[in-house]
Amino acid sequence: MAVPWRAEARCEAMLPAGRSYDEVRKAFRWRIPSRYNIGLDACDRWADGSGRLALVHQRHDGGVDHYSFDVLKRLSNRLANVLSAHGVRRGDRVGVLLPQMPETAFAHIAIYKLGAVAVPLFMLFGEDALEYRLADSGARGLITDSAGLAKIASLRERLPGLGVVLCTDGPGEQALDLRRALERASDSFSVADTAPDDPAIIIYTSGTTGAPKGALHGHRVLLGHLPGVEMPHEFFPKAGDLFWTPADWAWIGGLFDVLLPSLHHGIPVLARRLAKFDPDEAFHLMARFGVRNAFMPPTALKMMRNVPNPQARFDYALRSIGSGGETLGEELLDWGRKTFGLTINEFYGQTECNLVVANCAGLMPIKPGSMGRAVPGHDVAVIGEDGRRLPAGETGAIAVKRPDPVMFLRYWNNPEATAEKFIGDWLVTGDQGTIDEEGYIRFVGRNDDVITSGGYRIGPGEIEDCLLKHPAVAMAAAVGVPDPLRTERVKAFIVLKPAHAGSDALAEDIRQFVKIRLAAHEYPREVAFVDSLPMTTTGKIMRRLLRSNDSRP
Repeated sequence: MAVPWRAEARCEAMLPAGRSYDEVRKAFRWRIPSRYNIGLDACDRWADGSGRLALVHQRHDGGVDHYSFDVLKRLSNRLANVLSAHGVRRGDRVGVLLPQMPETAFAHIAIYKLGAVAVPLFMLFGEDALEYRLADSGARGLITDSAGLAKIASLRERLPGLGVVLCTDGPGEQALDLRRALERASDSFSVADTAPDDPAIIIYTSGTTGAPKGALHGHRVLLGHLPGVEMPHEFFPKAGDLFWTPADWAWIGGLFDVLLPSLHHGIPVLARRLAKFDPDEAFHLMARFGVRNAFMPPTALKMMRNVPNPQARFDYALRSIGSGGETLGEELLDWGRKTFGLTINEFYGQTECNLVVANCAGLMPIKPGSMGRAVPGHDVAVIGEDGRRLPAGETGAIAVKRPDPVMFLRYWNNPEATAEKFIGDWLVTGDQGTIDEEGYIRFVGRNDDVITSGGYRIGPGEIEDCLLKHPAVAMAAAVGVPDPLRTERVKAFIVLKPAHAGSDALAEDIRQFVKIRLAAHEYPREVAFVDSLPMTTTGKIMRRLLRSNDSRP
């Protein structure tokens, strides 16, 4: 198959300047070199001895460390030499079980330079989740801290292929002291000569619809992300930009929506580990460090929405905020404009094919409830079961056409699942949506999340957006539960704001609130008040768990 993005030239910004979406899309061309290595691109090309700032790290004790690209180059070269000395070779998998911290960044860079394959792992994972991913990937090495070391202690006997383990907090049982190993290693390293399609990283899906699958990406995945970062962040980068996200760097959203694209552009990133998201602390951090660009998952935004009077309490000045993972509604958009003086730009993608749809308020009108339009360079459509594009307004599968540089190579050890992911040349996301005459795409829901009630197909997003407008509601999830008459009925799970208590009267008020504002067939016939909603580690509502706990008619 011919690959239309092959080209020898490179440019700093992948997205061309333009006054309209159509102008930018028409002028766009993929520029991907024939030889390309993420580690070299995101680090060494800026390590010119100038001390250019790469990372700002706030430690647990409140102290702040600054890391230049020059320092990242030396540390990543040393780590690549350490891994190589312990038998890690090109193509071998290396797990990274670390929070947001400098070691996470130079560990990834080192692995890419070596030509090995990074396997990012969430600190929140338990033993079973870690064992599954380390065993499935066949990881030969692991870089972690003392907390991660404790989790894998009982797993080592069941992971015979796991050779070298390096710990950032000093030596431990069957683990080497990372810092001491780095001190003894050379800071000179010959970076592997890799092609854009050579394997670079395995990112496991969040498992919202079954067992996690390892999405294998080539080195080109970073370049493939660039237009999808630049567009919702209002033509990122600009002078003075500094990026932060509360999202874990083990998630594709933290790693490839923020950390690596910023380093590619020579833009510094704020690293701050939040063991638990604190909305007040988020405002404080962005003000203290002068954050100009932020990726904030919708769950974080909904929590920040409950912070009283942030404009008077925090001296922040953001230039762009992007959000993805769950649909933004009109309520959050309006709140964002009042709170930050800007429009939060939604974007869309998934682990296998990320950042392919986006909004950009400076480029085109924003339609509340819409994720935006296809990011230039990507062919995104709503298709039927036969793989044909559906007309405007008709609900179908959101799909992306291959070849595409941001698209995964395949699922690791799972050719059957890889084949099932495609209808012809269309990668099927597993999400339902609609597209209008102007190309704006509206997310309806995951295939399993769409509610069928009385012959209607109902997406949970619109109901949840309406629920959030109720003055007592802090967070909400809508699911379909079995109903002998309607097939399914809508049930809402509500987390209330402080000073509100659940009652039959409040439940009825919420039902009528939605019924009046949406439609008689969409309002929740049942309302359940809960303390929290089940979330994946990436902040997505796990509606299947809500459904499974209420599976009887």
